[in-house]
Amino acid sequence: MKTFFRKFYGSFIVMMIFLSSAIAQEYDILIKNGHVIDSKNNIDDLRDVAITGGKIAKVASKISEKSAKKVIDAKGLYVTPGIVDIHAHVFFGTKPNSYLSDGLQALPPDGFTFRAGVTTVVDVGGAGWRNFETFKSQTIDNSKTRVLSFLNIVGAGMAGGAIEQDLVDMNGKLTAMKANQYKEYIVGVKVAHYFGPEWTPVQEAVKAGTLANIPIMVDFGGHTPHLSLDRLLNEELRPGDILTHAYANVSARTAIVDENGKVRDYVFNAQKRGIIFDVGHGGGSFRFDQAIPALKQGFKPNSISTDLHTGSMNGGMKDILNVMSKFLNMDMTLKEVIDWSTWAPAKIIKREELGHISEGAVADVAILNLRKGTFGYIDVNGGKITGDKKLECELTIRDGKIVYDLNGISY
Repeated sequence: MKTFFRKFYGSFIVMMIFLSSAIAQEYDILIKNGHVIDSKNNIDDLRDVAITGGKIAKVASKISEKSAKKVIDAKGLYVTPGIVDIHAHVFFGTKPNSYLSDGLQALPPDGFTFRAGVTTVVDVGGAGWRNFETFKSQTIDNSKTRVLSFLNIVGAGMAGGAIEQDLVDMNGKLTAMKANQYKEYIVGVKVAHYFGPEWTPVQEAVKAGTLANIPIMVDFGGHTPHLSLDRLLNEELRPGDILTHAYANVSARTAIVDENGKVRDYVFNAQKRGIIFDVGHGGGSFRFDQAIPALKQGFKPNSISTDLHTGSMNGGMKDILNVMSKFLNMDMTLKEVIDWSTWAPAKIIKREELGHISEGAVADVAILNLRKGTFGYIDVNGGKITGDKKLECELTIRDGKIVYDLNGISY
């Protein structure tokens, strides 16, 4: 009998220890000792972040390591919300002569997002209302990255050439109908690459945006003589609408910085009335001789984005962290740069469940290393600056799962 009780008591103690351990480990992942930057919650300090069930469970100064199944030491690193890139081209495919609409110059998102801390990417204009379902089934449904869409005002999407000049295929009503049908994925309307003198593309896009209650993004294509940038910004667009390629200087569009190095007064006025200025770096749309004087005069972007495609990723753009690093080396603060890449773009696209590390929010997190050294940065026109700061992604968490770990800090 004594032997039985000893065995029973021993088994009971082991079971209690096991249960105690299991109960104590209430979190799936605990990020310890990191410097959290979260603009929504005004956090810019050392914090621990606990994750469970794909959600942010707790953010606090000290959380016990014993409470988590996996502990990541982020000492010396920055913990931020997952980056939200609101200008990219990820409607990739194999259709010949189809440019960024199911074509060869768009990119599969998962290969280019997580390694840069990006957890949400917005394809801007690859698909129109005619081929959105193809984009959804081909890319959105098969990506670990959260993929959203700005529908092209051209029904056939961003297929290049004459297709993008077809005014007959620019239909605000039908575009809005598709946007309302897929509210979960479609967050805006895109105007791009139109070279005529008409305002029809912008006006049809505004009609669609109004009917669907979403913003429009304009890549002010080009015409000679230039269509009025002042009219676009202060008459045609609504507060909350977006001008992308803010720091471009291309032949067919008026630059925001004039020939004397001064930001045009109407550009400041437009930003004050709520027009959004997005970086949209791309392969031909970011110049230091625009950005540096603009920043010095207090004209800052509302959002940082890549304009990711095969023509930009191996040029001056590279990835969003490279673009963010450029702004750091043009004397912007790290808090500003993180805000413009996380919470600010989430608000712009009206997806305020993203871009922050609030308790209960989806656990999309980036852990970044701010390296110190000597680094060169190039623009799209032969311009170069040398800086002493460079952001690098150490680890990315998407929906509570580790999807990228550069140096194995989660092991």
